[in-house]
Parts: sequence; structure tokens; C-alpha cells
Amino acid sequence: MKEVEIAIVGGGPAGLSAAGIALQAKAGVLLIDDGLRLGGQLVKQTHKFFGSKEQYASTRGIEIGRILEKGLEGYPNLEVWLNSSVVGYYPDGVLTVLKEEKLLKVKPKRLIVATGASERMLAFANNDLPGVYGAGAVQTLMNLYGVLPGKRALMVGAGNIGLIVSYQLLQAGVKVEAVVEAMPKVGGYWVHAAKLKRIGVPILTSHTILKAEGEDWVEGAIICPLNEDFKPIEAAQKRVEVDIICLAVGLSPLSELLWQAGCRMKYIPQLGGYAPFRNRDMETTVKGVWVAGDSAGVEEASTAMVEGRIAGLAATSSLGYEVEDTDGLKRELREELEMLRRGPVGETVRKGVKRALI
Repeated sequence: MKEVEIAIVGGGPAGLSAAGIALQAKAGVLLIDDGLRLGGQLVKQTHKFFGSKEQYASTRGIEIGRILEKGLEGYPNLEVWLNSSVVGYYPDGVLTVLKEEKLLKVKPKRLIVATGASERMLAFANNDLPGVYGAGAVQTLMNLYGVLPGKRALMVGAGNIGLIVSYQLLQAGVKVEAVVEAMPKVGGYWVHAAKLKRIGVPILTSHTILKAEGEDWVEGAIICPLNEDFKPIEAAQKRVEVDIICLAVGLSPLSELLWQAGCRMKYIPQLGGYAPFRNRDMETTVKGVWVAGDSAGVEEASTAMVEGRIAGLAATSSLGYEVEDTDGLKRELREELEMLRRGPVGETVRKGVKRALI
């Protein structure tokens, strides 16, 4: 049994930020991640971030991941377990971790869950053909391993992820035949959509995919418009010659550990699915268990970093550790979070977060 002060599950933007603030306060931290390196989704994000200086504006995601990881260097009170999966959380507060084909037990005094989110799938005919990918898988192939997934792509979903990955496909030399979006308007930031428009990529709103075509792999896709009731207008369907169908149809919080911990959960569509109730310090209804990032509700990496710092600060404070002007820093972080959620783009998330607060 390994006993630690703070265990953080997930080494993405939220987990790294939580670890950074906890280490500054001199707390002992065990950071557990199932990847081969720290950074989470940041390791494959080649686009530049928006926001302010505090959220690393104009810096590429891969660089942000390196900055956050570098900020953990030199701390003797940090232990990192990579290629390790937390497979259980038990009523006595023990984590079971699968590490190097061994099951290890960890008993943390405080737990921060920063497990991120998983990609959603879409039901359509032949969606199990090779060549049907989630957007995250395409990013992993191209940006992490340098593998081109195909030559001609159809993107399904015009949120930020769909638009960004479409542009990354173009940069890699893949022809993006079209972006289809079920909603009547583009869901992502217009700056991303405008780049595709300038290059000549059609963005077809009120459209969906009906079928993937091919024998052993994707050779084409059948798309069609939707009526006002989101029903397919099959008489207007057409075939698109592609060998990649990329799905960017949303994310859902990875919340299994939170369910196992007994946290009170609620289905909140504005946050992507089942999300935990939490207070303003990101502590759940189970004392000693905090949440941050997409596992608390799907948002941007910028908000994940701020939530991570809030959770890390609160967890360390509960152990008696403090940073300089803890209360002032906490107020500052909450103001940052409010700023990131301002405006019409953040309205949906604000509604979701309000439903999750205790």
C-alpha cells in the first residue's frame, strides 16, 4: 500500500495545473496518467490558443503541454506514474492502479480527478468500416506519430474540434471534401471556419451522414440535408468520394472514478453528459475528492487549467499547506474562470455549471 498526500489522476492541462500549484505549496503529489508522456490532449494540438496571457494566448497546445510539464521539474515531493491506469476506487479510499502489468494499491489523503473526456460515436450504416475515425484519433495519427490517415476526408461536425482538425488535415496534404454539420449554424469559432472557407472547403450546415460505403475500407460517404425537425431529406442525398470519415460530434466526461467514489452525479447536456456536483473550490459531494477539467464538464483547455489550479489549491489548503495569499489567488482564479465563460459562446456552459454547483 502506497500512501500519498495528494493523488492526481490525469496528466492533461487540468492535472498538470493542479500538480503545479500543489507542489508550490510543498504538498506530496502522485501524478498518474495512462499515456506515455504528460500533456493529455495538448501533445497533439498544433493550433495556437486564444484567450489572455495567463491562458498562454498565441501559444500552440503542444508547447503549452511542455511548459506545464517543465513547471513540475525539480520538485522532490513529486512522483509521476506514466502508462498507468487507475482501474478502481474503493469505499475505503484506496485506488487500484494497473502499472507495468501489476496491480498496485494507493491510499491518498486527497484525490483530484482530472481524467478528461471521451469522443462520442455517431450511428450510421457501415460506421464500423476501417477509415471511420474519431477526430482525436486522426490528430493522434498525424500530429503524434506522423501517419497520414488517408487522402480525401469528410468531416462530420463543425464545432471547434471539427474545424481545427479539418485545417490540420489540409496542412498535412489531405483534401477535405466537405464539413457537414447537423445544426443550422457552425458551432465553433468563426475564425476557424473562415480559414476553411477561404481555402474553398464547403461547410454544409443542416446536413448529416447516412452511410459509409466500401467493402473492406471506406471508399465513399452518402450525405444528405436535414429538415427543420432534423429528419433526413433522403431524396436530396449525394455521394462524396472519400477514404476518411472523421467524426467530431462531441465529447462526454470520463466520470467512472467519480461514480465509483460515490459522488452525486447529474446528466447535464450543457456539460456533455453526466457531471459531478461540485462547490466553487471544485470539491465534489464526497469529502476529499476534487474534480477538474473535462471530467467536470466539457469545456476548453484554458478553463481546464484554471479549474486544475483551483482544485489543487483547495486540496492542499485542506491539508494545511498554503501558498502566498491563498485567498487572494483563489479569488483571482475564480475571476479568470468567469472571464473565460463570458459572452454568448460561454452561455451554454454557464447554464450547465450553474446546475452542477452545490
